[in-house]
Amino acid sequence: MEKMKLQLFAANTTESAAPGNNLSAEMKTYYEKRLIDLAEPRLVHDQFADKYPIPAGGGKTIEFRRYDSLEKASKPITEGVTPAGNSLNVTALTETVMQYGDWIQLSDMLEMSAVDNNVVQATRLLGAQAGRTLDSITRDVLAGGTNVIYAPDMTDGEKTEVRSRAEITENCRLTADLIFRAAAQLKGMNADPIDDKYVAIIHPYVAYDLMRSEEWIDAHKYATPENIYAGEIGRIAGVRFVESTEAKIFRGADLCDSSRTLTVSSYSGSAAVTPAVGEGSTFMITVSEKLTADRAQMLIGQKIQICSTETGASMTGTIKGVHPNTRYIFLAENPAFTPASGDIIYPGEGGKGGISVFSTIVLGAHAYAVTEIEGGGLTHIVKQLGYGDDPLNQRSSVGWKATKCAKRLVEQYMVRIESASSYSANAAAN
Repeated sequence: MEKMKLQLFAANTTESAAPGNNLSAEMKTYYEKRLIDLAEPRLVHDQFADKYPIPAGGGKTIEFRRYDSLEKASKPITEGVTPAGNSLNVTALTETVMQYGDWIQLSDMLEMSAVDNNVVQATRLLGAQAGRTLDSITRDVLAGGTNVIYAPDMTDGEKTEVRSRAEITENCRLTADLIFRAAAQLKGMNADPIDDKYVAIIHPYVAYDLMRSEEWIDAHKYATPENIYAGEIGRIAGVRFVESTEAKIFRGADLCDSSRTLTVSSYSGSAAVTPAVGEGSTFMITVSEKLTADRAQMLIGQKIQICSTETGASMTGTIKGVHPNTRYIFLAENPAFTPASGDIIYPGEGGKGGISVFSTIVLGAHAYAVTEIEGGGLTHIVKQLGYGDDPLNQRSSVGWKATKCAKRLVEQYMVRIESASSYSANAAAN
């Protein structure tokens, strides 16, 4: 375990310009580098992006650039005549950079009695947190891509096409065939590989299913195993796989304080009762469960999935309003079928029956861009005892602050595969 002398921090703290209030250049550089070193391994989704520096002058808008492919030069050149030539067609894509950060407060008693340097330990925890936070920002941008393949339902060996996330069941698993399909789609759009192959970011729970395929090749069996990406576990169908627990999981929040689901008591298509919440709604469901005022407020705007206990049919909807005292839920749209007493209402953000759905993103080169974490993208902040309003020198702190944004550049160069896994029943959203 790393230890450092606390005397290195005497009379030194923060990034404030007040006299006697700055970290020495040496210590500032040390901690900045250490924080970045701790954060970088978590930045799996940044690993394959085009990198852009933070805007000069700290502006809030950054300009990414997308370069269009050139048309074929199929017209023969006339002898002795110079052709007209071509030019770059560049599309500017702007995005607003945002700031993120967190900090830990340390006390004078903790610093005096601790055997290990608490600044070092706090930096370790904050660096890991910063990495996960910044990685999830990029991950969520990629998860919003428009090219999606849904894993088919293979119940009893029969292949049934799935057309939406809400139709995904526990029998919709990721297979080698789906990877071949995604790779073919990228090749068909002339997406360049990253280094020598396309890359997929996959959750360990989904990799568990795919790694049992006969086509799978473990990373340690590569001809040149030293040239692997951070987190790489293997390849299949010309696609290299990088594993991350931050790979997107779609799963809605529980609908009730006491259970994940709600139960239909009755349905009314009229607005005979119009409480303040949900006013103007016309499609009303009464549920059996008691809803607190806080829970009712949380449900407004949430997607739901109603499953018929009689036919097995399901439909999605959005909660427009809730009246907790009477247990009324108002829907924003007319249900596809008439809900009956005993039908189950599930959270609607995941698959059928509210199960967790996993995203595997297959990428070509230049599909997206992110801001760099160096050069001001990620900074480390240490403040000594007595900073701010602290007359008895009882508090110090360690923190991080980051400026970050990500942008999809070419939708055709990325494919998202949505599937279930053996862990879909209980895996939490991330």
